This record gives sequence, C-alpha cells and structure tokens, in this order.
Amino acid sequence: MNPMKVTMTAPARKRSNPLALAVLVLLLERAMHPYEMAATLRARRKEESIKLRYGSLYTVIELLERSGMIRAKRTSRQGKRPERTTYELTPAGGVELRDWMRELLSTPAKEFPRFEAALSLLPSLPPDEVVGLLETRVEFLKQDIQQIEAGLQAAKAQKLAPLFAIESEFRLANLQTELTFVTDLQLRIQKDGCGFLKEWNQRHQDRTPKSKSKSKSKRKSS
Repeated sequence: MNPMKVTMTAPARKRSNPLALAVLVLLLERAMHPYEMAATLRARRKEESIKLRYGSLYTVIELLERSGMIRAKRTSRQGKRPERTTYELTPAGGVELRDWMRELLSTPAKEFPRFEAALSLLPSLPPDEVVGLLETRVEFLKQDIQQIEAGLQAAKAQKLAPLFAIESEFRLANLQTELTFVTDLQLRIQKDGCGFLKEWNQRHQDRTPKSKSKSKSKRKSS
C-alpha cells in the first residue's frame, strides 16, 4: 500500500469560510491578536483571495474559540488603547487546519459563479446586446490580467518565491482562459448565435412593442 496515497473520506464537519482557515494558518505561525491577523493578511495581499472584513474576522475568531480550535493566550493593554486578546492554535485546531487543507486541495467542489449563471440565461437579452456586453467584459478581463501580471513581475523583482504568489498565478490562468472563451463566444454569437441566431432574434422582435406612429399609420390606411 502506498503510504502517500490520500484516503478519500467525507469531511467530519461543514467547512465553508476561508477566513476561518486563514486564521488557523496564521496562528500556526505564531500567536496573534485580531488586528495583527488582519494586518498580516493585508500585507500579504491575501484579501484578494479571501474576503476580509474586521466584523467578519471577529465573528470567525469567536466561533473558532467556541469550537475549541483556538484559545486566548493573554490579554494586554497599551496606554489608553482597548484591550487586545492574543490567540493561539489548539491541538484540535491544528488537526482541523490540516484536514481542511487536504479537503480543499484534493476535492473539487461545485461553485456558482455569477458569470456562469448569466451564461445559463443568455437568451433573455438580444444577441447584438450580448455581443456588446461581452466586449465590455473583454476589456475588463484584459485590465485584470495586466494588473496581475504586473504584480507577479513586482514579486519576482523582489525575489519573492513563486510559492507565496501561487494564488495569483491561478487567478491569472483562470482569467486568461475566460478571456479566450469570451472572445470566442462573441464570434460564435455573431456567426450563427451558437446555432440559434434566427430564433433568438425573432423572439426579441416579437417581444418588442410596436411604436405609436406605426399603429396610427395603420389606422389611417384602414
């Protein structure tokens, strides 16, 4: 039996908030208070991959403490500033962190991107309008790609190991794939409406209300 083989088992508990996982990973490095956690995530630009809000962070910390994944190590105060509680990872939190990471890395999950939802409802707008909207999306995608490429070049110039920007490489690959798809989709719609152009146009022509001038001219001719 291969000792490196990953055993496929169902997760023991529901895991849905990446911010909670990020807190566990930070505390794996060292004990921190919430402000330091947020500052560290922002300094490492992790908020580009993990939604970070202070209110949500405190809620996550409270839930992790209640579930025994982290615990308060000490409370301190500097001058007139509010008290700060420093948290540390518990053994149970360490187990949860590893199990959660293994699940995320090994098991694809069905997600529901907004763009995919819009594509599933594409015929609700006229094909010409869809083509124009996709052209706008192409421009936004190009801007995002340029921004990420610039960030990766800056990281390279700072001699940052690619490992610590790997999520940016993943996001860049996804954006490049989407750009290719959207550009091709524009051409397909313009060519034959993905096999439905005549009917697609007809549906929207039938739904377009007739102008008052046309209706008046019909009355006069009658």
